[in-house]
Amino acid sequence: MGWTEAIGEAVQYIEDHITDELTAGMIAEQVHLSSFYFQKGFSLLCGLTVMEYIRKRRLALAGSELVSSDAKVLDVALKYGYDSPDSFSKAFARFHGTTPAMARKDGTTLKSFAPLKIKLSLEGGYLMDYRIVQKDSFTVLGVSKTFSYENAKAEIPKFWNEFFAAGNGKYVCGMYGVNHDKDMAGDRFEYLIADNYNPAADVPEGFVTKVIPAFTWAVFPCKGAMPTALQDTNRRIFSEWLPACKDYEIAAGYCIELYGDPSEYPGGVQDENYSCEMWIPVKKKQ
Repeated sequence: MGWTEAIGEAVQYIEDHITDELTAGMIAEQVHLSSFYFQKGFSLLCGLTVMEYIRKRRLALAGSELVSSDAKVLDVALKYGYDSPDSFSKAFARFHGTTPAMARKDGTTLKSFAPLKIKLSLEGGYLMDYRIVQKDSFTVLGVSKTFSYENAKAEIPKFWNEFFAAGNGKYVCGMYGVNHDKDMAGDRFEYLIADNYNPAADVPEGFVTKVIPAFTWAVFPCKGAMPTALQDTNRRIFSEWLPACKDYEIAAGYCIELYGDPSEYPGGVQDENYSCEMWIPVKKKQ
């Protein structure tokens, strides 16, 4: 099964089980992808996380059901995965802009959210520079925090701001952004803001060391203002390069951002020529 077809099957599985308990790991297992690869690929291809998509589909269906039936609000809430009318009402209001009770009044506008349709289109012919390198294990020093795939896109930039606001830049300049999903099967992953570790130096309070194992790495150059250029490169890796690559596949749950020195660019990390790299561990396909 191709990568795009797998995402399409995942969308159909979600639709067929929309009122059942669903997790990203369960869905990934159904389409024979690692949870790591599935969640990252789904988000980059579809523009929202797996659980965000499920939540929006459920709230759209709940709104339609309230309008078209006499079902009790509590019953609808329970059907679509909410354990109380209060939590359901808050989520419903955030999505639809009105309460479940108001939804039944004439003239109330509700939002729709149709199922995703994954279409195969004639693409390719694109250029994406990369190189394959062998690298021995190495150790980094940094500050670590755990994120959910659900909110990582918004929360990681905040983590960087908090890191430097706390004065941590005097210990670590932020050479690396290290993403690590150890089991490649859950909904959360570790992220470190890090530099190369100097064994002769003390480890500052609140910092950790981490050994990055030896791997074969696919290295992708990235040029442009952060974080947009990096996010676009990340999207292309998972939506274009990996699905089309005949020789390599993901080897482990790492993704390393290697940043250039902002002081070398007039606009710092916002400079249109700012350069960094994305490192993805790969292995030969069997």
